Amino acid sequence: MALQKLQCLSKPNHSQPHISNPPFFSVPFQTPTQIPINSIPTRRRSSLLIPLLSLLPSCSSPTKQAHAFDFSLTVPDQTVEEAEAGIKSHAQSLLQVKEILELESWKEAQKDLRRSSALLKQDLYTIIQSKPPTQRPQLRNLYSVLFNNVSQLDYAARDKDVTRVNECYDNIVVALNEFFSLLY
Repeated sequence: MALQKLQCLSKPNHSQPHISNPPFFSVPFQTPTQIPINSIPTRRRSSLLIPLLSLLPSCSSPTKQAHAFDFSLTVPDQTVEEAEAGIKSHAQSLLQVKEILELESWKEAQKDLRRSSALLKQDLYTIIQSKPPTQRPQLRNLYSVLFNNVSQLDYAARDKDVTRVNECYDNIVVALNEFFSLLY
């Protein structure tokens, strides 16, 4: 009995209709030798189109469009005086994160660290940009050291690594002291 069922299953069933290939399989394949060479885009051909785009009435000049966005890191309405007025309070709020870190309230410390460092970063960047070009490299180096330590402190707080937290915090204090000694 089981052998008969097995033989029935192995025999092909010719009562089902035969499904033919869908129409998209019947499209002939073109080899690369059959494609006209003029239809392949190249850099040379596309560069010929760029001057033509400026002739179209709907397109304005590309230089006017490129200057439409201001990608600077500074706050658009922030002056150097406003940055100098806020830098001490923002640095103080950054240093007050130490109290939260000592309580080992890691999530709260990370939130305060990110909030205060973002404001301090804007202020310092505005002040650095206002300085003469000869002073900028040294200030940018300190800026980099300061905010790299802020990022490392954030990671250390996430990992709850107390020794690394203390080390990064001490580096932040040193960098801020050097920064203020150069500014004032």
